[in-house]
Amino acid sequence: MLTGCGIRIAGPNVARTDSANQDPDAPPPVVTLAALYGAGGSVVGPQVAARLGVPFHDRVIPEAVAREAGLSDRAVEEIDETPRGTTTRLMATLGRVATAGGSEGSVDRLDLQERRLRSHIEDFLADAAASGGVALGRGGMVVLREVPWALHVYLGGPADARIEQAMRIDRVDREQAERRQKLEDRARVEYVQRAYGVDGTDSALYHLVLDSTALDLDTCVELVVAASHARRKAPGTMPAT
Repeated sequence: MLTGCGIRIAGPNVARTDSANQDPDAPPPVVTLAALYGAGGSVVGPQVAARLGVPFHDRVIPEAVAREAGLSDRAVEEIDETPRGTTTRLMATLGRVATAGGSEGSVDRLDLQERRLRSHIEDFLADAAASGGVALGRGGMVVLREVPWALHVYLGGPADARIEQAMRIDRVDREQAERRQKLEDRARVEYVQRAYGVDGTDSALYHLVLDSTALDLDTCVELVVAASHARRKAPGTMPAT
């Protein structure tokens, strides 16, 4: 595992595609990014995908899932992007059911719907892995852990530094950034814990762990791209023929 430590790597424009590193015999690049609030995942992800010449899977995931499941995008987002603790979620669900005059069976149906939607998301990620892609969030490091050439990356950093970075990226004031940091960090950790029973901040889940507040985001892109190329060429990562 490599950990970012503030080094600077000079390199060409990050928007280019690394065609020189595209081995026709290697599997397509697959990268999962787990990023805390303000760590720059929404910036690093698309640039890495552009460099590797593969799609970036972020909002396209719930949109595709919604089409397949026949549900609105908002319904998928509520499950996929706004996770809450089990107790909070069940209390909110019971409140909706009680208001609607429902029963305990209604709660079971809503939980079943959540499991079905998550299953659709996991299938989508697995299909994307077959053709290559960069996936941000949604427990991708767990869902795609059996893909031998996939690179799993964690972007983090001290909360104060991430708040400062989020203010620049999202163009929000400190009060908004601090509120989002507290809510979103907890939500992302709880989602992975509830869905997959693991601690999403555990460095053992990742090949590359970066403090993307100590390293500028262009450098993070360079490191992830280089690690992806290395991962695909590593012994034992080639797909079976």
